[in-house]
Amino acid sequence: MKGARLALVLDCCCVLVFVIIGRASHTKGESLAGIASTAWPFLTGLGAGWLAVRAWRRPLRLVPAGVGGWLGAVAGGMVLRVVSGQGTAIAFIGVALVFLGLFLLGWRLAARLAGRLSVLGSRAGRADRAVAGG
Repeated sequence: MKGARLALVLDCCCVLVFVIIGRASHTKGESLAGIASTAWPFLTGLGAGWLAVRAWRRPLRLVPAGVGGWLGAVAGGMVLRVVSGQGTAIAFIGVALVFLGLFLLGWRLAARLAGRLSVLGSRAGRADRAVAGG
């Protein structure tokens, strides 16, 4: 369960980075209330995506956890933005898909790569010790 908590925190951080960068690029300001107002639809969508695919079971996997969280954050976020009167635009949907895809899937890919490099490094270390007679 510890891995699921960490993955959820990282996913939420990715959404918050998306929101903060987006607000800054549109000079909306960085007030806590403004960030919360913009973030809640995407965080709610992320949560719905996590629930839909039971991401806590394998939180580091690209599929289903990463893709479920990503598509949940974007689709759910956009629907909730429309319902709450915040609006959307085609370009914004595209930016959200790309940014959140890169970040929500990207950290999982980086973790997978780091894990593989760690395994390779430990195997190489054992082989070096075996050759050296240690």
